Amino acid sequence: MSNCNGKLASDRTVPSLDQIGFATREFRFRFPQAAAGCFCAAVDFSVITASSILGCSIYQAFSSRAVSNFDAFALSGSIAAILYLWMAHAAGFYQLGSIVSSRPAYRRIINRWLIVGLLLTFLAFLLKVGAIFSRGSIISFVALSATLLMGARWAVTRVVRGAVTGGMLAGRRAVLVGSRDELAALDGDQLLRDFGLTEIDRLTLPSHSLSMMQLSFSEMSVLNQAMESARQKGAERIVLAISWNESRRLELIRDRMRASPLPVQLVPDRVVRDITQDLTLASKPYSAIEIKRGPLSHFEQFLKRALDIVGAVALLVLLWPPMLLAAIAIKLDSAGPVLFRQRRNGFNTKQFRILKFRTMTVGEDSDKVVQATRFDRRVTRVGRHLRRSSVDELPQLFNVLKGDMSLVGPRPHALVHDIQYGEILSDYAFRHHVKPGITGWAQVNGFRGETPRIEQMQRRVELDLWYINNWSLLLDLKILFKTAFEVASARNAY
Repeated sequence: MSNCNGKLASDRTVPSLDQIGFATREFRFRFPQAAAGCFCAAVDFSVITASSILGCSIYQAFSSRAVSNFDAFALSGSIAAILYLWMAHAAGFYQLGSIVSSRPAYRRIINRWLIVGLLLTFLAFLLKVGAIFSRGSIISFVALSATLLMGARWAVTRVVRGAVTGGMLAGRRAVLVGSRDELAALDGDQLLRDFGLTEIDRLTLPSHSLSMMQLSFSEMSVLNQAMESARQKGAERIVLAISWNESRRLELIRDRMRASPLPVQLVPDRVVRDITQDLTLASKPYSAIEIKRGPLSHFEQFLKRALDIVGAVALLVLLWPPMLLAAIAIKLDSAGPVLFRQRRNGFNTKQFRILKFRTMTVGEDSDKVVQATRFDRRVTRVGRHLRRSSVDELPQLFNVLKGDMSLVGPRPHALVHDIQYGEILSDYAFRHHVKPGITGWAQVNGFRGETPRIEQMQRRVELDLWYINNWSLLLDLKILFKTAFEVASARNAY
């Protein structure tokens, strides 16, 4: 999806929170910074639609005509509003930096609206609806909308400023890493206002010699701390604040950051911000540059999450009878709990407890986790049938609904296996760049179940990485479809 954009302006044009006149305070619940743009767009849509009905009705009343055709006025106003919102969004009107600017772009608002008015007039001429939309009606509508749009923007600006000041808005959670001078020039207000970011941690890189061909030990240590902090604190991205002159250093840092699944952005340095501060006031807000994207864009994450929720709910509704029977059979067959819980590494190695129907007589977390094998004596009578039919995996649908897992993704391994294979296979850690899945590309390509040889695990990892690098919604659907046949064949399931 899109980068975190924001208008780049100096303190002369965009006031700091203290200058706005409110005392900054903590607010327990925070709306995402995109809510400001949505709020502004909703106000604009309402203003234009209402102006269409009101403006045309006023003209009819003053021209001694019966006031009618409210539905036609509302429809035309809605069409005009959608067209204006599209143009305003493209121009960056709904970015947080643009909304809170002390110099609202009234001229640009009027210019876009006049273009919409001309298009509306041309459309009325082509459709020959002059009996309903006379020239006077259109002029009244356009003039009233222009006035109210400027008034609405003035009011929205003050409401959003108050929300920012009160801590009610939050940007994308970010860990900042940079040189001392560059970090000193970025405060929390500016990060939210200009780039839509909320700082959750800040780490300073040591000085770097331009002649160095690799990162120093201390630099590597800071970058590792940044990735660990991002993982523990739930950051959505890592943001670099480094002079753009240090191109080689940026390349080295970007390469090191490939170990993290989070996108990495580079904000303009002080020199670039000083040069472009006036330019950006007459154009769209400036952008942080994404120098490393995550495996999935925000829109792709939304699509995948939507499939997970819909699919998990549908499967639970469909499969609750066999799940209930499995629980009863487990309880009658052997002593112990119905469900097996074990810690696994999820997205960005964040640990969670995976759920399964218990199929073994023993199965606690341990430093010695042994993969199940054919004719494994630990597997119970009921457990053998559950494993062969994959019914034992069905409780993981609750992990999917919780957000710890996905329907499709690399299968999560025991923690000790993650450590073991992570030391042997250099690419193993990249499996954690997406959520683990109930099924995966490796599983539908013959790598379901036990992997006793390192070559088999290497091939499974290669298939997992291929899936991550080539993800699409259609690929997930294909894997789910093929999984049904894999379950029916019971290949490598024991």
